[in-house]
Amino acid sequence: MQYRIEKDSIGERKIPIDAYYGVQSLRGHENFNITGHHLMKEYIESLAEIKMACAITNYEQHEFSQNICEAICQACREILEGRFHDSFICDPVQGSAGTTINMNANEVIANRAIEILGGQKGDYSIVHPNDHVNRSQSTNDVIPTAGKLTAFKLLHQAQDQLKRLEHVLAVKEKEFWGIIKMGRTEMQDAVPIRLGQEFGAYKCAVQRDIRRFDHAIEEMSVVNMGGTAVGTALNAPKGYVETIVPNLVKVSGLPLTQCENLVDGTQNLDCFAFVSSILKTCVISLAKMSHDLMLMSSGPRCGFGEITLPSKQNGSSIMPGKVNPVVPEVIAQISYLIIGNDTTIMMACEGGQLELNAYEPVVFYKLFESIRSITGGVETLVDNCIPDIVANEKRCHEYVEHSVGIITVIAPEVGYQAAADVAKEAIRTGKPVREVLKSKHIMSDEEVDKLLVPEKMV
Repeated sequence: MQYRIEKDSIGERKIPIDAYYGVQSLRGHENFNITGHHLMKEYIESLAEIKMACAITNYEQHEFSQNICEAICQACREILEGRFHDSFICDPVQGSAGTTINMNANEVIANRAIEILGGQKGDYSIVHPNDHVNRSQSTNDVIPTAGKLTAFKLLHQAQDQLKRLEHVLAVKEKEFWGIIKMGRTEMQDAVPIRLGQEFGAYKCAVQRDIRRFDHAIEEMSVVNMGGTAVGTALNAPKGYVETIVPNLVKVSGLPLTQCENLVDGTQNLDCFAFVSSILKTCVISLAKMSHDLMLMSSGPRCGFGEITLPSKQNGSSIMPGKVNPVVPEVIAQISYLIIGNDTTIMMACEGGQLELNAYEPVVFYKLFESIRSITGGVETLVDNCIPDIVANEKRCHEYVEHSVGIITVIAPEVGYQAAADVAKEAIRTGKPVREVLKSKHIMSDEEVDKLLVPEKMV
């Protein structure tokens, strides 16, 4: 293999001659082999959008020539087209608040721009990673902005899946409206409820999550570009500070605004903790719904058996014919993952000192994982579960008829104690409440039949 020699403040290193990354990327790659993962596509694209907007703004402020601006912008466009992503060799979790991520982007873009201008990779006299690609910037405004742009995009993807889920739940609400089943509280028989009402309640919870995602997306639209190292805009021209975010809006197409206080925007990560809490709240509701689906579908012979989930795959390597509720189960697992991520994010957001929080890399790694997991989980709920749920109407009717919970509707007529006595006898003898009531002659048979109509109880 042929190499080129690059040097930084630490010393010289050999870099593969065809590599678009440089010495600082290589050092970060060697120092931070943490997760075994690379930066996700959306993160790399966000970095390219930022660097393109910065190049345009610097050119407008006469910080460098048009040909350098155009070369940087072309390199960024190529990254947005999916090229050179394998040159982003750094681990997403790293020290120094994401400096390796920022320099990896700077070096890849600089080396591609050098090629575009007819030079050889590594000849930074043509386009320099720091002096040109990173001009008027710092890791401390680039990385949080890239994190927000990425989260903004991922949250929209997740919200789109939640809207699909809302729709299929609304369809099931209508489909199951005429089916009366036994409601349960604390896992004991309660009073009748429509199966459609239960699915309608799930729909309402998802609707609230969709609205909360609007707030999360709004939080991610406020960026600290222009603040440079600590929010004071050191080394950035006044005109650059004023126009960098409008230019980033043009490049990215996202409705971004600049922080009112760039020092605040650089120091504090509470916005990411807020978004993580919304993700946690969402997945708690999804997991609760999934546990309900598992309970209602339990069986097929020895459980509730009120609904049947679609059969998606064999459930056992030893028990023939067993089919498990694999999709609701994975939603529960996703909830555990995201709740754990939320704790990590909370601690990392709290852990910053003074003018910077150095723990942004782990915040973004876990935040992106949470959003992606919700997106995938909801997608499989919609594609592989909810639409094909079947109600077992006969089973639901039998449970209602044989439940003691329906005695509740009698209590206002005969009193709580008398109704409780009927319930106890029905439980002791195994007879239906209707039969016990008629045998005791507390009410006429006509009154019993008139009151014990499940449809009137819901």
